[in-house]
Amino acid sequence: MLQWVISFQLPKKKKKQMKSKLLEDTEGMEWCLRARKVALRSIEARGLTSTEEDLFSVKKKKNNKKKKKKKKILGSKDDRVNKHSNDIEEGLEFDSDEELDLDLDLLDSLAVNDTNHLSKSVSMMAGGMFEQRKEKTMEEFVHRLSQFSGPSDRKKEINLNRAIVEAQTVEEALEVISDMILAVGKGLSPSPLSPLNIATALHRIAKNMDKVSMLRSHRLAFARRREMSMLVGIAMTALPECSAQGISNIAWALPKIGGDQLYLSEMDRVAEVTLTKIEELNSQNVANIAGAFASMQHSASELFSELAKRASDIVYTFQEQELAQVLWAFASLNESVDLLLESLDKVYNDKSQFKCLLREGKLNSNQEIIVGVSSDLERDGALGFPVLKFNRNQLGNIAWSYAVFGEMNRSFFSYIWRTINYFEKEKISEQHRNDIMFTSQLYLVNYCLKREYPHLQLSLSADLEEKVGLAGKTKRFNQKTTSSFQKEVARLLISTGREWIREYVVDGYTLDAVLVDEKVALEIDGPTHFSRNTGVPLGHTVLKRRYITAAGWKAVSVSHQEWEELHGEVEQLNYLREILKDHLD
Repeated sequence: MLQWVISFQLPKKKKKQMKSKLLEDTEGMEWCLRARKVALRSIEARGLTSTEEDLFSVKKKKNNKKKKKKKKILGSKDDRVNKHSNDIEEGLEFDSDEELDLDLDLLDSLAVNDTNHLSKSVSMMAGGMFEQRKEKTMEEFVHRLSQFSGPSDRKKEINLNRAIVEAQTVEEALEVISDMILAVGKGLSPSPLSPLNIATALHRIAKNMDKVSMLRSHRLAFARRREMSMLVGIAMTALPECSAQGISNIAWALPKIGGDQLYLSEMDRVAEVTLTKIEELNSQNVANIAGAFASMQHSASELFSELAKRASDIVYTFQEQELAQVLWAFASLNESVDLLLESLDKVYNDKSQFKCLLREGKLNSNQEIIVGVSSDLERDGALGFPVLKFNRNQLGNIAWSYAVFGEMNRSFFSYIWRTINYFEKEKISEQHRNDIMFTSQLYLVNYCLKREYPHLQLSLSADLEEKVGLAGKTKRFNQKTTSSFQKEVARLLISTGREWIREYVVDGYTLDAVLVDEKVALEIDGPTHFSRNTGVPLGHTVLKRRYITAAGWKAVSVSHQEWEELHGEVEQLNYLREILKDHLD
């Protein structure tokens, strides 16, 4: 019987033949799977389970040439980390005592390649019962690994932490933590998988990705590995046991690893747990957590309300970079930050508390000088009040944030803006990336001051405004991309019978389509204009709409989400006419 099964498992390759019409209904090979399952159960009943591994993988004979790594049936060549993942799942499956163990083994052996047809066929059998059981068992395994209340071995925890921190690549860091997950899954006790080590592993993986400037597509592929999915799952379970720093590290790592395309429920989980530990957060924690949500365009209004209160309470402890990041995060997600702004006005109420760091010499020089400081004593903040020493990128982020908030009449902003005028001494390159980002922010904020707050008389100095204007007119600064969504809407606008002008420039903004005589501006807003989980407009979109309105235009928005729900050009054209009818004569 066993020989028949093995020979059946490994048929010799034959030349492709024309399919008979009589065999069309057997393409799914369900009969083959059923036969294999019956055979496997027969083997198990006879106590021959030690041979079942032969039914899943083919062991090639060794030769003198030492060929490449062995390949599993229906699978691709796996690296060492993937091998650990398979071992983890095998340990998981054999821990179950229920009747479906053998079927789960079959499923997991076929899951090496997610696109494999045979794996899909098995997962669809019995209404997806096997796939559901696999997910349930995996959840139980992750839960078992995440029991942190038991006894601990401090030495093992320290050794694991050291190994994680010393990992120089993402592969190495993942391999270290995967090895330990495998060991714990097989019974290692006490487990060194402390909340600290789980948070450290995610943080180190993200940091190593940044170190080599890993491409976004490569990050996403890495994030979708089974080992990474398991690690993130354990981290989510461990969150309540993490310190404030651990939560901060995990939050910081997730957008670095998955960008804004993954970890939707995970970020909700981070927000939920963070709310229980608000009082434990320091300034760095607040900055990292807020920045993580902003980077992922993930709204969390309740969390941000509490973060604003916490930041207000500890405002005097913020470093310059932390403060710039917090304000940028709130502005990016268009979250209210009034409490923090009020605290900033109270704590930093003198111009001597604001300094700027200028680079000496060439753009690539690391030397910096402090402008506006009267003495070494003041430079160290030893006069009894805190002193902020910003670089120009931090000043640009803060100024842009206040423009989004619509709070440019606050005293803190006025000090920031006056400090920016020191940069007239620096050269602004038309090609340097950081210069372009800084210039774009100043360009928009300066226009907002002129349009919305002319009475403040805070416009840039003539020299700096000229530099900003010249950089803003360069081709590199004005590079624009037109999405297929924008092209589709623009094509249908012709059918409205109006003379629309595309990419019309108004001060610092380019409008997607306008009717000049009627002063109607149609903004075609894609997914990047909205929060990914709530659909509310993001800060940069709110600022543009407000500015356009202040400039005397009637702003109309075409939402990508609403557009996707329409069927056919007739519905789309009716939609355009409906949103425009109140603005056209």
